[in-house]
Formats: sequence, structure tokens, C-alpha cells
Amino acid sequence: MTRHLTDNHHSPRTSHQSPPCLTCRVLLLLDLQVCMLSSPKEGGVPSSQTVYRNIEHILDRARSAKQPPRIIHIRNSGEPGDPDAPNSPGWQLVFPTLEHEFVIDKLKNNAFAGTKLAELIPRDAELIIVGMQSDYCVRATCSAALGRGNTVILIKEAHATYDRIEVWNGGMVTVAHDVESEIEAELEEAGVNLLCMSDVPHLFSDR
Repeated sequence: MTRHLTDNHHSPRTSHQSPPCLTCRVLLLLDLQVCMLSSPKEGGVPSSQTVYRNIEHILDRARSAKQPPRIIHIRNSGEPGDPDAPNSPGWQLVFPTLEHEFVIDKLKNNAFAGTKLAELIPRDAELIIVGMQSDYCVRATCSAALGRGNTVILIKEAHATYDRIEVWNGGMVTVAHDVESEIEAELEEAGVNLLCMSDVPHLFSDR
């Protein structure tokens, strides 16, 4: 059974049941839910197909690594009527979880806020982040992790968002790819390490 860690659950599995995480590497999968990774016509982000394939590749690499990282799936819980309202079709995770992996439900952009995520990620851990949305949960969680002292890695083309309507600029639209690039530049300036999909084969090996 996948480990769900909420305020109503006990402490995480012991080290013989999941990868030890004294000084570890963590793969954090943010909000990889049906509502955002469905086709764009069904409400998904514009790059949903590409991002799905890329994250699937990263997850496969992580799971098959000689020393796999701790894998944590974050699931956002929206308000009633939202595409990601709890227990709705859009709320479901797109990648089935394995027995030793963790699932944490959140209510805020920052995945550390109001959750027990910090209990699973030591402050000296290397944190690899992929997922949704670049300008909300990805930005907020990367920033929080940097503030804790974590080394943070963000994989380009493995995070995504929607087109942005510039309400205060005549309603013009900034396409999603440009928004993603803006966030990458902002986070890199703050101290996040940006890697490309071409780096993934070496991502979970000794570096």
C-alpha cells in the first residue's frame, strides 16, 4: 500500500521499507493530476503530452536507479467544484504510486505549508522537483526548499503551466512556454539549479 502522510497518519515507513533518507536525494512530483495533464482540449496545460512523457521518463529512471531517491507525490486538493476537488476525476494522480512511495495532499501552493512534507525531506537533502504549475506550486515549493537549505534542482521541460492573461496590460496573453521560462530565470537567480532532459540519465547516479 502506498504511504499517505497526513495529519491523521503515523510517522513514515522505517528505512528498511523505503529508501533511507539521512542525507538523501528526493524526487518531488508536484500536482501530477488528471486535470492538468489531460489534453489541452480537456483542460490540461498546453504542453501536457510532452511534459507527461518527460516526467514519466524521469520517474522510470528514479525507480530503476541503483540507489533510488525517496519519491514523494504531492496532490493538490481544490475547492468544491474545482477541477481538482478531492475525489473528483481531475484530482487523481496520473502516475500510479508504488508501495514504498509517499503521497501528501496539500491545500496551498507551497507543498511544505500545512503538510508533513518537511518530515520526509532533511534540510541537507538534494531535492529534484518536477510538476505543476510553474508559476504557482513549483515556484512556491522551490522557494520554500531553498529557504530550508536544500539543494534544489528543477528539470526544464518537466514542469508546466497555462497561458497567462495579463489583466493589467490590456488582456494580452503571455503563452505558457514564456511563463515557464520566466519562472526558470527567476528561480535560477534565487539559487535553483536548472537541468535539461539530456541530464536525466545521470540524475540519479553518483555525481
